[in-house]
Amino acid sequence: MYSGSGFSNWEIGDVDVFIDEQGIHHLFHLIIPNHDYIAHAISRDGLSWKRVKNALWVGDPGEWDDDMLWTMHVSKNSAGEGYEMYYTGLKRKDKGIMQKIGRAVSPDLIHWTKDNKYGLPLKSQAPYYEGSTNNPREWISFRDPFKYQFEGEDYLLICARSAIGPTYRRGCIGVAKKEPEGFVLQKALHVPYVYDDVECPCVVEIKGMHYLLGSIREDIKVRYWFSPDFKGEYHAFHNNVLLPQGNYAARIVREGDFFLVYNFYFIGGNVNTHRVIPPPKQLDTDSTGRLVLKTYHHWASIYQRTILQKNLPVPEPILGNPSSNFVQEKADKWRFGCRSGYEVFCFDKPSKDFVWEGTLAVEGMGKTGFVLECDKEGTGYYVSVDFVNGYVQFRAWGFNEKDVKNNFIFENLQTNQFEIIDTKEIYFKIIRHGNYFELSINEVVKLTLLDFKYNDGKIGIYVCSAIVSLNDSKIHVIPEPQNEYATADPNKAFDEYLKKTPL
Repeated sequence: MYSGSGFSNWEIGDVDVFIDEQGIHHLFHLIIPNHDYIAHAISRDGLSWKRVKNALWVGDPGEWDDDMLWTMHVSKNSAGEGYEMYYTGLKRKDKGIMQKIGRAVSPDLIHWTKDNKYGLPLKSQAPYYEGSTNNPREWISFRDPFKYQFEGEDYLLICARSAIGPTYRRGCIGVAKKEPEGFVLQKALHVPYVYDDVECPCVVEIKGMHYLLGSIREDIKVRYWFSPDFKGEYHAFHNNVLLPQGNYAARIVREGDFFLVYNFYFIGGNVNTHRVIPPPKQLDTDSTGRLVLKTYHHWASIYQRTILQKNLPVPEPILGNPSSNFVQEKADKWRFGCRSGYEVFCFDKPSKDFVWEGTLAVEGMGKTGFVLECDKEGTGYYVSVDFVNGYVQFRAWGFNEKDVKNNFIFENLQTNQFEIIDTKEIYFKIIRHGNYFELSINEVVKLTLLDFKYNDGKIGIYVCSAIVSLNDSKIHVIPEPQNEYATADPNKAFDEYLKKTPL
């Protein structure tokens, strides 16, 4: 994982990742709140990062980008060798009202030079988008470029605003096509008619279908739309949330046969709190064509050892509920019950960082779920699994020693839905890596978040008025995350990284 390590721990802004021919992941991100440069970090696995030479700085006074740099996208140079970065710039003279799109080029992803060919910098204007004469809110959204090649031609997707409609519903995914004379604005690729802005747009084609992604400020979620044709009419499924609340600024990058989604996460859902770039997830589709998130394939490659359920410690009740019971039916099947009220059955985890997977089944209409980092009084993280309504929640729940009049903590950190199966049985996978938590249900990632409240305790199952069984589970021990700090000489960092991490 990766986070800011300077004066403020929320300095990470929007992100973009490019994977080069050697398999190195190159992370580019903004620095908040100054927006004065675009930072660059590298990784072999998408989990541990090392800062290298900063990619780009604001322009000199009087230049079009002398105030701030905003979201970027890096890709291979369509017109020759090397790479190109399309990025957002602001000018001091405009006082933040006007956002424009510019370009930089690099031979090696390390050294960048600004190179505004193709009619750049590009700005928003009528008839398709808001301009100086048709803008009701007095500042113009025109940022977050994403280059996409379709049928041999280059297009830029842009967070833009439609020229018509209610002021707070004009957010759209704009598009510009590269013509011989430069980039030319075209009619918006998609106008949802519901959001103020659709930030960090990107598009990917999977199995013959085009999927548009956009980050929504109204609820801090990543949503998507689909169309069989890149330039066609885009539609939404009944639930078009790709990444649950707190995840933002998602971008897609291809790694061989995989499509990876990178983003940053708001700790606590507040834009001015700790921001972290979590491990990527993989994109896939289900039988109906809906996008689904899968666990990143690289996790399996860092398993240090695997402990089967029969070799795990026997869970013990910690609340002392007399109506509860535990039976070890077989070596690989545990049965938990509680007729009235709650009971929490916990055991010592084999390591601080782990991947826990198995089958959880429930009988009756009661409540159940998982507990993580749970102490002897039941304080910890509770992951509730509602088998009847198809909801899963990640909750911080426990004693509040700082306030005797409100002596409990009960915070829902993230919620999502999952497909209900008649058998009331799920196959789960829980990843705990540093302060990152991920839950998959039936091979689909449903919760992905970071939190720092509880860092030590036991793990297990809680039950309320139900009978629950845990079958064929196992725990994979994984290493702790590596902390990131820049090297003394950022110009040599990339070469040093390759020497220490051979391909």
